[in-house]
Amino acid sequence: MQPLLTPGQQELVAQAGKLADAFAERASLHDRENSFPHENYDDLREAGFLRLSVPEELGGFGAGLPEILPVLERLAMGDGATALAFTMHLSPLGQWASVWRRTQSPRLAELLTKAADGKLIWASVTSETGLRNDMTDSNTEAVRVEGGFELTGRKSFATNTAVATHCSTTARYEDAEGGPRLLLCQIALDQPGVTIHQTWDTMGMRGTQSNDVELAKVFVEDSAVVHSLPVKHLDARVLETVWSWAMPAFSAVYTGVAAGALDWTVRSLQKRGKTGDPVLQDVIGECQILLDSSRALIRSHAEDVMSRRLFTGDVQDGVARCAVVKYVAANNAVQVMQRLVDVLGGMSYTKKLPFERMWRDVQASTFMPMGNLATRKLVGANVLGVRTLPEIGPDETGPDSRAKA
Repeated sequence: MQPLLTPGQQELVAQAGKLADAFAERASLHDRENSFPHENYDDLREAGFLRLSVPEELGGFGAGLPEILPVLERLAMGDGATALAFTMHLSPLGQWASVWRRTQSPRLAELLTKAADGKLIWASVTSETGLRNDMTDSNTEAVRVEGGFELTGRKSFATNTAVATHCSTTARYEDAEGGPRLLLCQIALDQPGVTIHQTWDTMGMRGTQSNDVELAKVFVEDSAVVHSLPVKHLDARVLETVWSWAMPAFSAVYTGVAAGALDWTVRSLQKRGKTGDPVLQDVIGECQILLDSSRALIRSHAEDVMSRRLFTGDVQDGVARCAVVKYVAANNAVQVMQRLVDVLGGMSYTKKLPFERMWRDVQASTFMPMGNLATRKLVGANVLGVRTLPEIGPDETGPDSRAKA
């Protein structure tokens, strides 16, 4: 059962399928060698996919969230690591494009045009060891200097930095008027003071090469501080951009990995003449239902984002809804893989077959932000009417927002 798509989505997914088939042939090598699939990025560039979410007026394909998510799922069926790395470029560009369409910001237009021209590849670098990555605080220090700030700190899980030219990152400005603020900044990865440390050696998603990035007095001019908020506050603009786009994008990737595993399992069973076994039919049916449940929630979320219904309530409720999408898709993907192990037996444990890599890749889904525990706590508090953090609403968000009790 394939996802039901519009003609435009079908065309993009068909192109993604050709790429995914090529990625699948290379995936085991990059997994084994713990290396970044640069040739896959060359293919994405050749196909024009690096400008997929750039507005047509600025040289891109103009794809929105409903078009992007099926593409990510299909790419992940071939290689989850490539799809996840690509997400860190595709999703931020889509976020900016949605804001640009409303604001016509010249700064955003310049960034998006550079991406369309192939001069900019993005990464989102906000995670830090020992600090929950909820976009409310940072251990990276921002110090005010003439014309901007100097950032000093170390980031972890910096996916896509093996190929990115620029990234978004976060830092805490302790001496801000009105109290400490979280700064959301843009930097070039070839700036003085930026060092990428080869630290990535993990169980799964090895091809993402999500290495550590060290910032040592990296200069950020004032114009490159794109947003700020009081620390330990939920912010409406962060909801509108980061949470509403990143959560379904991650969801699509992990759904795609599990869908690829199901597809491979079905073909294996067909070759072995096992399709008539009612026990196997039960397992395969359950897995398909889990994937379709994830897809339905992802599709509904995309509609809520594009219609802006997601942003009509309070910020905490919006973030919780984003987190639910990721939670359901991640845990459904894990469950699909576990049920398929019951069908495959020892084949699932064999290094020379792709299922074993897919199984390992999916395990990252439940702790990748927003992780399972954090999601359950947030959703539970939201249902109970408990405010987890003060909120900066849509009419307050921006550099003039002030901390609340």
